[in-house]
Amino acid sequence: MSKAFNQEKKYYSITEVADLCKVKAHTLRFWEKEFKDLKPITRKGKRRYYRNDDIELIKQIHSLLYQEGMTIAGAKRKIRASSKEQIKDGRIQNMLEDLESLLGEIK
Repeated sequence: MSKAFNQEKKYYSITEVADLCKVKAHTLRFWEKEFKDLKPITRKGKRRYYRNDDIELIKQIHSLLYQEGMTIAGAKRKIRASSKEQIKDGRIQNMLEDLESLLGEIK
């Protein structure tokens, strides 16, 4: 994963992502079936286009499987747990913002 992806570019083809992440295209297609959060958009001819969020998830999956030696099931659990934490953190952040807003209105 030596190449950096261009944050300004919105969509990447499966070939570009495979090159960026040092995995084969068929591996990416397999991961799409296994990891429900990995959902590239499809356009004409069922061509896949990956967004920056998809690439970040692919890098995370790659790291869990190849660097940490996790199984697919273990990687799924880890991603699901971190996803739930992010949702929980987001909800807490929203509540804090709401409370701060209410405090401002009271003052």
